[in-house]
Amino acid sequence: MDAPIPAPAPASAPASGAVERLRLLRDEGQLEESYDTVPALLARHEVADDPAALRRVGRLLSGADPDRVAARHPGVPVLTVAVTGQSTVAPVLDPLAAELARHGMALRAVLGDHGAFVTDLTAPGGRFEGLRPALTLCLLDAESVFERVPGTWCPDDVARACGEVLELLRTVVAGHRARLGGTLVLNTLPLPAGWSRRLVDLRSRARLGVLWREFNAALLRLPEESDGVVVIDLDPLLAEDGPLCDARLAHHAGARLGAGLLAAYAREVGHLARSLSGRTRKCLVLDLDHTLWDGVLAEDGPDGIAAAGTSRAEAFGAFQGLALQLRAQGVLLAVSSRNDPEDVRRVLRGHPDMRVSEDDFVHIAAGWGPKDEALREIAARAGIGTDALVFADDSPAECALIRAALPEVAVVRLDDEPALHAERLLGDGWFTQPGLTEEDRERPGRYRAEARRERLRSDAGSAEEYLADLATTVDFGPPLPYEYARTAQLTQRTNRFNLTGIRLTEAEVAAAAGGARGERLLVARTADRFGAHGLVGAVLTRRTGPVTEVVNVWLSCRVLARGIEQACLAALLAEACATGCREVRARFTETAKNVPARSFYPELGFTETEPGGPRTPGAPAHGGTHYRHVLSALPSVPPHIRMTANLAGKNVNGSWLPRRFSPTAS
Repeated sequence: MDAPIPAPAPASAPASGAVERLRLLRDEGQLEESYDTVPALLARHEVADDPAALRRVGRLLSGADPDRVAARHPGVPVLTVAVTGQSTVAPVLDPLAAELARHGMALRAVLGDHGAFVTDLTAPGGRFEGLRPALTLCLLDAESVFERVPGTWCPDDVARACGEVLELLRTVVAGHRARLGGTLVLNTLPLPAGWSRRLVDLRSRARLGVLWREFNAALLRLPEESDGVVVIDLDPLLAEDGPLCDARLAHHAGARLGAGLLAAYAREVGHLARSLSGRTRKCLVLDLDHTLWDGVLAEDGPDGIAAAGTSRAEAFGAFQGLALQLRAQGVLLAVSSRNDPEDVRRVLRGHPDMRVSEDDFVHIAAGWGPKDEALREIAARAGIGTDALVFADDSPAECALIRAALPEVAVVRLDDEPALHAERLLGDGWFTQPGLTEEDRERPGRYRAEARRERLRSDAGSAEEYLADLATTVDFGPPLPYEYARTAQLTQRTNRFNLTGIRLTEAEVAAAAGGARGERLLVARTADRFGAHGLVGAVLTRRTGPVTEVVNVWLSCRVLARGIEQACLAALLAEACATGCREVRARFTETAKNVPARSFYPELGFTETEPGGPRTPGAPAHGGTHYRHVLSALPSVPPHIRMTANLAGKNVNGSWLPRRFSPTAS
């Protein structure tokens, strides 16, 4: 908590208020009409902290018609989720609907047949045939193994059954990839104590425990064998949200995973869905007083604050260590604090208790103004939207202020117990993503380079002079296999310059890079005088005879307005012309975030045309604006960019294309 603020905002209302509001909307037939207000409503009432209220919210939201939500709110992603498993899995739908709603998404659930997950996922004409879900949840339990052991069994029988189930799951993974696509979510199998206790000697129990852990370890390694697979480890969830099940419901209703465990599982799936839909948070904004250290700097002075020396102070030091752990994995750190800026910097530069330092933060917004203005400043300095921020503060008033002024910001309200700070911050997995790339780890360093670019921009006489001094280079060509994960991540995270809203999994990136369905995937790697940006852009095309279709273009927001996207399309259009293409078609589909990119195609000489031809697979269903370019007048690569393009295995950096294609051609 910082120094007192003059006009505290109201504290959060009880979670029951959100339930009553949603019930009223349902009764009035306005639930779908008001769906875009649900995330802010649930955050304001802190429903996530009340499991009972969250269950009631999910029950209400499960009744919302996803088609009506999509029609009224095109910017709200409606996620198609196929759900199947070994036992009764329908109870996961209510908590899943609530978790998706918290993150601004709506659920379209398709439930498989009871206990028929193999048929659902692999058989021709199965329950999910032709569905193309974004996520497929296959919930497994110990019965998956024990149904395969004889009535009288020993650990060796279980070992054999585990091997059979593991091979079956590999078959399921392959069948899912071929028939459904999207991301398949499996889970580890908790071992019920009742099965272990059937062995009367402790050595046999130990042997069972070993082979069961080995089986779960093999499950957790499946994503290393197959793209498009995620395995959720239920053991940590069970430790916090057990028991595993109610023995009566397990026996009479086949519900072998309990309500609390399914709710925790649904929260993990919500984190995954948020990441796959481009909603992963990028920056953690931290308060200082009673958040990163014990005490109030403005009142106690540097000698009166602590993050070491006592058990309470050391809890703050441990929280600083967590912040550094997140930073090492690419999460940006920033400060918003009601303190004198110079006092803050002196503490971060030299206080003996501090594990964090001034250089660990991309921006320090210290002062006496409103914190919503500070968060806007932080987002602007980092070149990200405020919807990429997570704000952690122990003041209920400050948290309520941010929820009201910036409802898109994720707010983590801490309290007076520092030992719980880490649990509060990590509980909602705001920074969770399917995989971590080397570029993620290098992100904080890139933002320090961005500060140097900003100084160059402020010193330049004009935008043209700045871009020329920046000396941007672009390498444009097919992705290498080790870049598939980063390319998929780019498509999933990019919102502002994602021209149709399409997002690709790593498996889909690999398929496109391999020419599936006649597609071609190209990526842009850039650098400038201050260092490398890495892989920042991608273009997916498909050619049919004399016509090339630009399926989609993605570009990271951190390199927008530097001409990189224009350079890539100029290269494609020049190559299309040189290889006998008659025209290039494209489409722009408006989403909640990409409106500023609407003029991209017209500015490159594309003209609007009537819709024609089949809808691009994977594109949003709600229409779009169609364009064509007849290649009579080709755009140039911007003169401040030095470009090398390697298309279809050829170096086309200007040697055989029209002169205006590349300024590097002499």
